[in-house]
Amino acid sequence: MSGNLNVTNASRRKKILLIAANPGVSPMTGWPVGFWWAEVTHPYWAFVEAGYEVEIRSPAGGALVADGFSDPEDASGYSAHDILSLGFKRSPKHAALLADTPSLEGVDPASYDAVFVAGGQSPMITFVGDVALHDLVARFFAAGKVTALVCHATCVLLHARGADGALLVNGRTWTGFADAEEAYADQFVGQRIQPFWIEAEARKIAGTNFVVDQAFRPFAVRDGHLVTGQQQFSGAEAARLVIEALGR
Repeated sequence: MSGNLNVTNASRRKKILLIAANPGVSPMTGWPVGFWWAEVTHPYWAFVEAGYEVEIRSPAGGALVADGFSDPEDASGYSAHDILSLGFKRSPKHAALLADTPSLEGVDPASYDAVFVAGGQSPMITFVGDVALHDLVARFFAAGKVTALVCHATCVLLHARGADGALLVNGRTWTGFADAEEAYADQFVGQRIQPFWIEAEARKIAGTNFVVDQAFRPFAVRDGHLVTGQQQFSGAEAARLVIEALGR
């Protein structure tokens, strides 16, 4: 009896599609760019702890590379506090999830309960012009699936539109990487990092409500089935709102 119950419960597990960016090269700095460790690992852990199944994919598929500053073992020590990412990175089972990701080709939103799009520096290069990704996010949203994006991945919302031609963020409250945070990052490295700033672009959009909290503080917003997180410290908070929306 208990075995049958376990099978039944497993078959009802909610399933999250977690999208992480493929590697790229910044035209501004010349640096290799990729996904941000904490924006993958912290939401992943939150979803697994909630009993969800998590499938990690990337737009083009293949091996993923993290931004250096997000690596807990990076010489800079910038993310040395991130022991959750360190554990994920050192676990062969978990590291394999990023070593050869499936692409997004053929993904059907009906197979998932939610989509969660992680950020990093690569999205500002590889996501912003990816029409297929914009369309997929729009299809998840149109299907009423919880649609979450964090940090620089929210650049997708500057472009993703519904069947009516309106931006998904039309009439919505949302957040993303703040101008103040971009200015701090530029000052920290001594040059302009990003080709554009999300907050600056969002504030040019009529009929949407873009909000930010204090710089580099966990902050996420849920408006209906749209969930957004401000920056790299907001992944777990955004995941919490997804769990709140879906239930366990």
